[in-house]
Amino acid sequence: MPLSVCVSTEVDDVSEGLSYGYYDESCPQAEETVRQQVERIYGIHGNSAVSFTRNIFHDCSVQGCDGSLLLDSLPGHAGEKDSDKNFGMRNYKYVNQMKEAVEQVCPGVVSCADILILSGRDGIAMLGGPHFQVKTGRKDTRNFSMNTADSELLPHDADVDAFLNKMASLNLNISQAVALAGAHTVGRTHCKHLVDRLYPTVDPTLDADYSLYLKKRCPTPTPDPKAVEYSRNDPITPMKFDNNYYKNVMEKKGLLRLDNELYLDARTKPYVEMMAEENDYFFEQFVQGISILSEHNVLIGSQGEIRKHCQWLD
Repeated sequence: MPLSVCVSTEVDDVSEGLSYGYYDESCPQAEETVRQQVERIYGIHGNSAVSFTRNIFHDCSVQGCDGSLLLDSLPGHAGEKDSDKNFGMRNYKYVNQMKEAVEQVCPGVVSCADILILSGRDGIAMLGGPHFQVKTGRKDTRNFSMNTADSELLPHDADVDAFLNKMASLNLNISQAVALAGAHTVGRTHCKHLVDRLYPTVDPTLDADYSLYLKKRCPTPTPDPKAVEYSRNDPITPMKFDNNYYKNVMEKKGLLRLDNELYLDARTKPYVEMMAEENDYFFEQFVQGISILSEHNVLIGSQGEIRKHCQWLD
C-alpha cells in the first residue's frame, strides 16, 4: 500500500499564494476529475503516469511551475518542448484531455499549471508511490522559450555538484534532492543519454556486467533517435515507484552519471543508504521535496491567466 502523507488542509489567504482546497468553492470537482482522468489514461497507456511525474520536474525547473512546458512552439519562436534537454518527454496530449474534462465541469476556472501538478501527483500514486496533498491556485504563463529550457534544465551528464547547486536554487536540501532523484526508479532512459558511459570505453563507475546488458540495449555509440532505443531505469520493478533505485545505484547500476555518483559522493551517500534501507523514509523526503518544487516561482492572482487550451495561447 502506498504511504499516505497527511498534511494540513487549512486554507490560506489566496491573496498570499497557493492554498489547499483552492478550488473547493469555484470547482469542487477539479481534483477528482483530474484523478479520474489519470486513472483512465493509465489504463490505456501505463507509461503516461511516468510522463505526468516527469512533467513536474521539467516544468517547475524552468522559470517556475507555470505550465510553460505544455506550450507548442510558434513560427519563429521555439518552445521548451523543442529543447534537446526535453528529448523523450511525451504524452502531452493526455494533459490536454484532462483540461478538456475539467473545462466541461468548470469552464475557465482551473489552470493548466495546476492540472500538470495534480496529474503528476496522481501519476505517482498510480505507480505505487505516496499519495499527498498539493496546494493549488497557480496561473498559466504566456512566456515560454526553448532557450530558457536549454539554460535551466540540467544536462543528462550532470555531476553531483551541478545537481546539488540546481536543487539548492529551488530551495531543496540534500536529503530532499536525493529523494527527488529517486523518481528515476520508474520510466526509461534513452540510449543517446547512455552511450557516452558505454563507448568507446565503459565508465569505471558502472558495474561491468550491467554495462554488457546496457550495450545490448544500446548496441551502437550513435543511436538513431527515431528508433527510440532505451533501457528501463530499474530492470527489476520498472513501473513501481519504490526505493529500488537506491539499491541499484549502490550496486553501480545507475543509468546516468549522476545516479552512480550520488552513492560515491560523501555528501549524498548517507541519504542513498538510508533510502535504500527504508522506503518510508524515501517517501517522506520525496513528498517534502516535490511539495517544495511544485510551489517554485508560481504565478498567482493577476500575474498569469487561465488558458483555455494547454498547448497554445489564446
